[in-house]
Amino acid sequence: MSGLLTQMAQASLARLEQARARESEQALWSRVCDLGAPPALKLSHEGFDVIAECKLQSPSAGDLSAHTSDVESRVKAYAQGGACAVSVLTEPTRFGGKLEHLAQAAAALKPLGVPVMRKDFLVDPYQVMEARAAGAGGVLVIARMLDQGRLTALLDCAAMLKMFVLFEGFDAQDLALMREVLHARKGHEEQVLVGVNCRDLQTLAVELPRLEQLLEQLPEGFPRVAESGVKSLADVERVVELGYTVALIGTTLMNSEEPARVLDEMLTKGRERAMATKAVDG
Repeated sequence: MSGLLTQMAQASLARLEQARARESEQALWSRVCDLGAPPALKLSHEGFDVIAECKLQSPSAGDLSAHTSDVESRVKAYAQGGACAVSVLTEPTRFGGKLEHLAQAAAALKPLGVPVMRKDFLVDPYQVMEARAAGAGGVLVIARMLDQGRLTALLDCAAMLKMFVLFEGFDAQDLALMREVLHARKGHEEQVLVGVNCRDLQTLAVELPRLEQLLEQLPEGFPRVAESGVKSLADVERVVELGYTVALIGTTLMNSEEPARVLDEMLTKGRERAMATKAVDG
């Protein structure tokens, strides 16, 4: 595991223990079971969707809050632009996030039927329950951070709470583990998306060629998500041509004063390319 992920896992474990000291797992489970199902993740039949990300800072891009007066306005703009879901960073030390941001986003988007996803370095099912308690409809699960048993426990918890999972890998070894985990779950009633994050965790540089290099190693039968580095309309066209049906886009949207317009343009371009590709293949 990379230095960044090791640091994030250790910090996540510390936050987990603090949370457990405030509320027992049994009490939290009882609380989330009373909530009912979250808004469902609905993917377009036109072949391309965007998960728009709300993050106030990042290790690679620094402060991203200049165009964001408040979380609610930012995520509503994403919904207006057509996002199928909104990813909200809750990691506090390197990304400026907190669970309150997730709760604010979920409350703002619930009337619009758009689910929010907790993006964090989750290490325990308790944190999936935390996400649901804050209103989330999905969670990020990073394959490289955990062994098969712990990954399965996170997926099981999400499935029981009717939450979708973005299952993320960085390299061929990660994707092999993802295939193994998901093969063992064949027949489970759950919604899983599989993603390639093309960021190099040592240098934090984005390496877009990874999206092509790793595409065929993703588990089959799941929506494919291109993560990191999709910045332009040309990038959108490229990932659609490769075979990705979803892109997770954060920094570009956070840096925009008109995120709804930018997002709408990306969706239009991606869906045009997806429909054209389908017509040619058909």
